Amino acid sequence: MRVVSALLTGLLSLAVQAAPSTPASLDRGLWPEQLDNPALFDVASRAEILSFARVLHENELLDENALAARLGLRQVNLQKIRQVRARLWQRLWQGYQQAQRSCEQDASFCYAVTSMAELRLQAATFATDVGEFYTGWIEPSRQFHEQYLNEQLRKAALLPQTSSEVQRLSAAERNGDELNDRLFLLTFAGGPGAAAGTTDELTAYLRKQKLDGTFFVLGSRLQQRRDGESLAALRRLYAGQCVGIQGWEYRSHAQWTDWQASISRSQARVRADLPEQYVPLFRPPYGQRRADGQAFMQRQQLQVSLWDIDAQDDSGLSAQASAERVLTLMLLWRKGVIQFHDALPKARPAVQWLLEHTAQSGIGWQDCREYGQGE
Repeated sequence: MRVVSALLTGLLSLAVQAAPSTPASLDRGLWPEQLDNPALFDVASRAEILSFARVLHENELLDENALAARLGLRQVNLQKIRQVRARLWQRLWQGYQQAQRSCEQDASFCYAVTSMAELRLQAATFATDVGEFYTGWIEPSRQFHEQYLNEQLRKAALLPQTSSEVQRLSAAERNGDELNDRLFLLTFAGGPGAAAGTTDELTAYLRKQKLDGTFFVLGSRLQQRRDGESLAALRRLYAGQCVGIQGWEYRSHAQWTDWQASISRSQARVRADLPEQYVPLFRPPYGQRRADGQAFMQRQQLQVSLWDIDAQDDSGLSAQASAERVLTLMLLWRKGVIQFHDALPKARPAVQWLLEHTAQSGIGWQDCREYGQGE
């Protein structure tokens, strides 16, 4: 009985620790305007910033027990959660300042907010006077941001035992925060896919659109593609794109004893096979890496490249729902590194939807080589 009881306790503990099955997404059709010009992008951006700020403000009112229950955890690292909250507030304030610049063209969601403190006050009462035109968007947006915030704070609550993209471990790591306003970098992880498959379709589509992205490849999959085809075919596959590394296998590099060999082996493979496409960036699977790994990364002349907009195209979301999630987060953060998975079939249609719905919005796409070679 004791064995059975222990097993049940363990299973219950795992259930409590389990993450939500379906990530947050928001039907962009609920927003009543098209993003047909930069000013309308700013209107939608101001709205999403204030909607998220409202949820963030409400979250700060929870005590530790209520927060743990909200996140589905037995206990939380409250210090890390507060650090992440503070960083989120800072980004919201920076983004709202940028989004206010077009208020003379369209005053929707423009308030007399001139400081972080005033943004917090505005967030506390947001959604009481937005007008009938936006009423169909208000509650779905609040639900999206509450779920999205839970996703982020759950990762913060597990720090430092489980590292993730939610917090940098050193100033040398990059996550897109250094980009200019309205500038986004397309990145793809977990590839390449099988020959003549999703990666081929995606890179061909990007070239047709005269766009590039950074593809973080697994050394083992790259080796399989080369063995099954040819080096020339591999170079054609990534022509015009950038290629970083994700290790030899898609597994956490935080506890793996061979993590250094995984990185150096895959780095050597990419540098030898794709010298024109190689960029010195490492994307840790699941965002998990070692806190003491910076010295090794410096010796390898690599930088950890994280992301701050996750498409979640490897989840139960459809391709369009994944793209709608990305667009909502682009409006919220106004800049950043977007992560898709090129070995999965949702990435290409999601990217296509995203490009079609932002074509006139005034955003820009960061050149992958310029980013990859930057500091």
